[in-house]
Amino acid sequence: MAAAGAITRIVVGMTAFVWTVQADAQSRCTGPTSGVPAQTIAALARGVNVSNWTENARLQGPSPELLRAVRGAGFTHVRLPVAGDLVMRAFSPQATIERQLAGVDRALSELIGLGFHVSVDLHPGERFGRLHRDDPKASMETLTDAWGSLAAVIRKHPVERVFAELLNEPDIPPDRWQREAERLAAFVRGQLPQTTLIVGPTYWQRADSLPQFRPLADRNVVYALHFYDPMVFTHQGHWDPANPLSRVHDLPFPIGADDPAVRRLRAELTANGDAEALQELDRGIGQAGSPNYLARQLVPAVAWQERYARPLIINEFGVFKQSAPRDSRLRWLESVVDSAEANCWGWTYWELDQGFGLTDSRTGRLDAGVIDALMHPR
Repeated sequence: MAAAGAITRIVVGMTAFVWTVQADAQSRCTGPTSGVPAQTIAALARGVNVSNWTENARLQGPSPELLRAVRGAGFTHVRLPVAGDLVMRAFSPQATIERQLAGVDRALSELIGLGFHVSVDLHPGERFGRLHRDDPKASMETLTDAWGSLAAVIRKHPVERVFAELLNEPDIPPDRWQREAERLAAFVRGQLPQTTLIVGPTYWQRADSLPQFRPLADRNVVYALHFYDPMVFTHQGHWDPANPLSRVHDLPFPIGADDPAVRRLRAELTANGDAEALQELDRGIGQAGSPNYLARQLVPAVAWQERYARPLIINEFGVFKQSAPRDSRLRWLESVVDSAEANCWGWTYWELDQGFGLTDSRTGRLDAGVIDALMHPR
């Protein structure tokens, strides 16, 4: 990883502007930024999403051995996505809801017992997504219904160990989400008076969406970003065969137009007449050819933090590993972590043991290379 680390540091910042912004952020690391407890900020520093535990009917989590290995590798935080549709009376019968809530309760007990802090992430599916877009009143009632139930579970556990993430990737206009986030946060705060809340902007929680979102009046809130740029790299070999990115493979990072691998892929897509995939590739070449691409993508969030002095976390980032070159994947991961930590932000990797996972698909054990890229021992 030594060579990859050297390349990463070049990728993350070659311009004086970007490094100046990040140096300014570093100076804030030791100062107060909000009403979030210092121990919470520390707990959110290094995390992983465990995405296939309470999101399905089986409620079967990772093995205790794997979770202990994750904790031993230095991870302090687990983001626990909860399938919103399965805890909402608008979409599920009471028996299903009770079963899901019991599963969340057991997962929290297990994770806390292993030494983790946990974000309970309300992570709805398409049914709620449609309702949210089409019916503001009914969707707000559904959100408060779900959080009333989840809060009852969270209250069973130590307040300093469990955080409440209001809604994953809200898919509505920013001005409407601003109003709804304020109302929803007030409702959850009434249920959980001391719990740290987590909330992010619309448009997939991108860094360039954050300037359209104002901080809440509540000071005990962490603001969450997701980062997957450039998508043509991080989602190459996409699991949906209808997605043009499913036909992109072996694409390196950085994406240089003159890179032999990029030229081969472009020639292949051209020969196949695959205009959609070729458009995605060319967009990626245009976006990600400059060496400071990753850091530049985060500048809007850095500026937002400078303006409002509120804590940020990148609580989703990763590379779908099926078709990505391994060295490029590790380089990209280390670059994101370096950028996050340069700005005093926590991070939470997507995810543990599925298509983006921390684990080696052959052995089921933690992938040492990925762990090194994330923890970047110097």
